[in-house]
Amino acid sequence: MQSTPLGLNAIDFVSILDTIDEGVIITDTEGIITYYNQTQAQIDNLDPAFVIGKRVTDIYELNGDTSLIMLCIKRGEPIRNMTFFYKTVFGKIANTICSTFPIQQGSKVTGVICLVKDYQLLKRSDPVVAIPDLKSNKANGTRYIFDDIIGQNPSLLQSIETSIVAADSTSPIMLIGETGTGKELFAQSIHNRSHRNKKPFVAVNCAAIPETLLEGLLFGTTRGAFTGAMDKPGLLEQANGSTLFLDELLSMPLSLQAKLLRVLQEKKVQRIGSTKEISLNVKIISSVNNPPREAISQSELRIDLFYRIGVVMVKIPPLRERLDDMPALANHFILTLNNSLGTNVHRIDDQVMDHFYNYHWPGNIRELEHLLEGTLNIVGCDQVLTMKHFSPMADNLEMITTIQHDFEPTPVCNTRPSQALPQAPDLIAKDFLASQAEREKSVIKSVLSKTNGNISRSSTLLGISRQLLHYKMKKHGLFRDQFLNNAF
Repeated sequence: MQSTPLGLNAIDFVSILDTIDEGVIITDTEGIITYYNQTQAQIDNLDPAFVIGKRVTDIYELNGDTSLIMLCIKRGEPIRNMTFFYKTVFGKIANTICSTFPIQQGSKVTGVICLVKDYQLLKRSDPVVAIPDLKSNKANGTRYIFDDIIGQNPSLLQSIETSIVAADSTSPIMLIGETGTGKELFAQSIHNRSHRNKKPFVAVNCAAIPETLLEGLLFGTTRGAFTGAMDKPGLLEQANGSTLFLDELLSMPLSLQAKLLRVLQEKKVQRIGSTKEISLNVKIISSVNNPPREAISQSELRIDLFYRIGVVMVKIPPLRERLDDMPALANHFILTLNNSLGTNVHRIDDQVMDHFYNYHWPGNIRELEHLLEGTLNIVGCDQVLTMKHFSPMADNLEMITTIQHDFEPTPVCNTRPSQALPQAPDLIAKDFLASQAEREKSVIKSVLSKTNGNISRSSTLLGISRQLLHYKMKKHGLFRDQFLNNAF
């Protein structure tokens, strides 16, 4: 039997809260749960009878510094639309968007009400509109500016500079980059750098929309044009005076590319079934994951559309070509995940970083973020990420190549821990890794000596990137000046 929620004695809201499709938790000022609805029980996979009467820190692997409810009690202020990962004491992980509000009687805080939206439920119910709006930090529907792009790699900085210069022009921009390199981040940053940034940023993933629906979504429809058609503006019309981001352009059928080309040439659009033309002033940003010329030869991209839409081309380097940014990226994700998961990781072990540098990262930055998120979910109280924290799934990523580790779950930690005790070393593994490192150092010294310290030639001979060679030289205490005139 659920108790009456704190602060709701005068009016019976329980019947409403029991039926809404958001999770609801109500606590007193000690964090003791006084109400817990059925939707929240479904999200957490817990029985309300078990939860009510317990503290939130007893139900979730959170503490006073990481629980949004406890923070709301401390601050006495609302926390709105916070993307929040958490884990129950039974191991159920939830990816949510939470809002917490203090319950007040006069000026006194008497409790907190927490509203929880399950991300997966939202994604299934309305993937195009709901998620961007809820996660947006800006009024125009975007989250990112150029300052959010992490890294100092020269190729990346060149791409950023090109994007900034072209942001305020009317010319289309084509972003060229593999999956997971951050094309959406670039597109939003370009919009926010332009004079169009006061208007909504409009985006469509061409790969996510069926071919039969994409034309109507882009151009709009007129009532009676086909069965069920309504008067509805298309994305081109909605983006008038603003920016339209055509993500995964190569997934658009060639027949539809021809119709898009005409719209861009005439700067006018007609809704399906209408004879009325609407003048357009739209900044087009597109993204492709293959080189345009290659896409043209494979009949994925019309050459005439490419000439129209690829006026300014920005190549976003893959992660394997900007390994010098690896520490900054990893630290950024760890800090973000610490805040959302309640972990307290301070750094990554050198052996793990060595694997990161040697891995080819087909999923790029998105893969790095995914890997770290999975690892921090099982890190427990440890403050240093080591090889033991990578479960057998890492083998699929071809990262754990030198030695196999038996995976043991790390104990759950509900409070901020002190420094974890170091694990006993495996002497055989240690000797093997030491000898392997010595052989690697010897090969690098030999090649650098032959090339008189020429980094480009040495990296080519070794079959690795310049960035990776710089990292390995730093790791082994080698400097280019030592190899000039065959110093060794």
